Amino acid sequence: MKKSSQGFSLIELLIVVAIILIIAAIAIPNLLRSRIAANQASAVGSLRTLNTAEITYSSTYNVGFTQTLTYLAPPATASNPTSTAAGLIDSILAAGSKSGYSFTFSPGASDSTGRINTYSFIAVPITSSTGTNYYFTDQSGVIRQNSTSTAASTDSPIAG
Repeated sequence: MKKSSQGFSLIELLIVVAIILIIAAIAIPNLLRSRIAANQASAVGSLRTLNTAEITYSSTYNVGFTQTLTYLAPPATASNPTSTAAGLIDSILAAGSKSGYSFTFSPGASDSTGRINTYSFIAVPITSSTGTNYYFTDQSGVIRQNSTSTAASTDSPIAG
């Protein structure tokens, strides 16, 4: 009597599953670190966009910087941009949260003519799995970072 063997044995399947699990255990932490790095890069890019939008707003409407972040958002309908809906940033960023970071806008005090001449943005990771660095920028355009707590104007500028 001849025994015909087709397919894989249970031991062979268990060995393959074990190898796949070992590879996954090595790859998943790297994937999470890559996602954090991508979120942090997106936060820095968003701060650059916000700085550019504030400068564009100030030079276009000649009224100083914005009073709220929503002034930079697109108009609600297909109408032309105005000083309260300039259309300089997307609606997601205007809502104050993007790519695992929360953005807080702080306008400076108005001068005697009602112009706002200073502002600041703070970017804070929503959770530790979305980012580890905190960012700050103001009307100078310099983006600063802090790895342990909320960034401020006294922190070191980012490189590049």
